[in-house]
Amino acid sequence: MTAPNAGETRDRQRPLKVWVNAAERARIEAKAEAAGLSVSAYLRSVGLGYQPRSVVDLEAVERLAKVNADLGRLGGLLKLWLTDTPGRGAAVADVRELLGHIKDTQDDLRHAVTRL
Repeated sequence: MTAPNAGETRDRQRPLKVWVNAAERARIEAKAEAAGLSVSAYLRSVGLGYQPRSVVDLEAVERLAKVNADLGRLGGLLKLWLTDTPGRGAAVADVRELLGHIKDTQDDLRHAVTRL
């Protein structure tokens, strides 16, 4: 679903008043900020049936893509070391260190996914 009335000029002469307590106001403001919208734009969108996407979610997806790329690079390096001329590849200590880095990166990826 797209944003309601996207690009349409609004008549700003008809405000709506919504009575909320301090906790409700804080939650609404936090959700509007997470969506990258003003409180007014957020409430207008939600009231008209549009569910805004959180900017935080987009940042999390970007972080996950970077972690995934790191894993791909580490896996490629490991493959290069293991398939290089037999007996002349990387030292065992280097391979073990790389495996440790891969495990750490997998842990980072797992933590990022659970935060979503």
